[in-house]
Amino acid sequence: MIELKGIAAAAGISVGVAYKVDKEEFIISRQDISEAQIPLEIQLFEDALIKTRREIIELQKKIGLKMGKAEAQIFDAHLLVLEDRMLIEEVISRLKKDKLNVAFIFQEVLKKYVSIFAKIEDEYLKERVADINDVGKRVLRNLLGKEKNSLSELKNKVVIVAHDLSPSDTAAMHKKSVAAFVTDIGGKTSHTAIMAKSLEIPAVVGVEDATNSINTGDMLIVDGTLGVVVVNPDQKTLKSYYSEEQKLKGVTEKFLFTKGLPAITIDGVKIEINANIEFPDEVSAVKLHGGEGIGLYRTEFFYMNRKDSPTEDEHYRAYKYVAEEMNPWPVIIRTLDLGGDKFLSQFQIPYEMQPFLGWRAIRFCLARPEIFKVQLRAILKASVHGNLKLMYPMISGIEELRQANKILNEAKEELRVKGILFDEDIQVGAMIEVPSAAMTADILAEEADFFSIGSNDLIQYSLAVDRANEKVAYLYEPSHPAILRLIKNVIDSAHKANINVGMCGEMAGEPSFALILLGLGLDEFSIPPQIIPELKYLIRSMTLAQAKEIAEAALRFSTGKEVEEYAQAKLREILK
Repeated sequence: MIELKGIAAAAGISVGVAYKVDKEEFIISRQDISEAQIPLEIQLFEDALIKTRREIIELQKKIGLKMGKAEAQIFDAHLLVLEDRMLIEEVISRLKKDKLNVAFIFQEVLKKYVSIFAKIEDEYLKERVADINDVGKRVLRNLLGKEKNSLSELKNKVVIVAHDLSPSDTAAMHKKSVAAFVTDIGGKTSHTAIMAKSLEIPAVVGVEDATNSINTGDMLIVDGTLGVVVVNPDQKTLKSYYSEEQKLKGVTEKFLFTKGLPAITIDGVKIEINANIEFPDEVSAVKLHGGEGIGLYRTEFFYMNRKDSPTEDEHYRAYKYVAEEMNPWPVIIRTLDLGGDKFLSQFQIPYEMQPFLGWRAIRFCLARPEIFKVQLRAILKASVHGNLKLMYPMISGIEELRQANKILNEAKEELRVKGILFDEDIQVGAMIEVPSAAMTADILAEEADFFSIGSNDLIQYSLAVDRANEKVAYLYEPSHPAILRLIKNVIDSAHKANINVGMCGEMAGEPSFALILLGLGLDEFSIPPQIIPELKYLIRSMTLAQAKEIAEAALRFSTGKEVEEYAQAKLREILK
């Protein structure tokens, strides 16, 4: 028995037989061609591109039907690679110049692109190498007339073990035939990790020796919660994990029972449990899991994977749909949060050395009011169809809040002149994700209708930790005393001004941190829909007085590790 450690990519425990997917390699010999053969090779290349495009579009349709629009849009990146004029023209240019077979030349150009992306330090862009590799292999397969065994054809339930799994590999999996997956490489932000969570398949990635240490037929325990893989476990270990798996299933059933119940503590305090969404069609998942509103509707994805900007009518239709579907529950729409790790080519944003600290979010919107107003008018028009609120991202001080509200008032006046109705009293909130905003929350609270703490950015800005950089990932501590003190200041300032404060970052969805946040006085938790039943169960299992005691104790610790160990112990105590 051996134990391998990696990155927990999708939670859960699975026990099953390993099915190792060999790394697909293409050995393509270099062949000289004549001048007369060049047009034939170009035609072969174009046919392969067309066939590959059809394959990806067909796969995208299947994924859209099976898993939803959000997961299907992952393949937009693949289609963009196929349409990259620089890559295509380089292949054709080298074909004419070197007079070599197109399969060999395409493979050489592909290697060059992969090498360039692999050297980029940005973790998100590094992981786009998987997109280029996946598309490249599809094109090479079509150039060579080869077929690939699909994971969709698996008959028995197995644990997939591979060097890497492309998004199309993961998308081809059927939950009924795949128990879990394990890969040598990958990270929490990779497309395959996202897909695994959507399929609700336990996954551990970044297990460096997985394919060297595991053979087809080996018995595996995959713990996607802790990031552990046990190879050929002994009976004692196997029995222990089987017991843990059954416990998890029982706990999940308990959680699901609470999804339709209100989140009320034992001593009668009601807490708002809302959901984070990116696309309108996710509303059904919010309702299914018992969400009482939408605490964060991210709208920047509305601008992505397109060459033009969305029109006011497109904005309006999307917001109207969500407002009507969720009515009377609240829906908080965050205005465009461009920048950082989200780039939109149509706005021609200049390259920045530190994009997370640069021209992004509200800074971009204030500089481009003509773009900002399109969205604001659409939100205002949709406000008559439900309980809509709007929220500005990355507010760093009162001046930015005032400037944004000035543009909002201009948008309101433009609609009044046209006789278009909207909610005149629409609530306007500020995201608190910059340390300067957290420290001046008392000032902001005088002019904001509510706060929402964006914990992901607040943590990285406060601790000077790039959360996408694996070398400093260990410093990213939501439990750090500085973070807890900042959050307490924000909540206290909001309550002093009689306004509500929520949190829409990942910290809100972690049960051990939720205990502390509840005790600090957080009014609203906005989390991924799937986590809602678990959080409701936790809140209904304790008193607010208990939570306050836990928060007070947590604030007395001097390290994040001490806070986390204490919170975990209290969580086990409450949930027994």
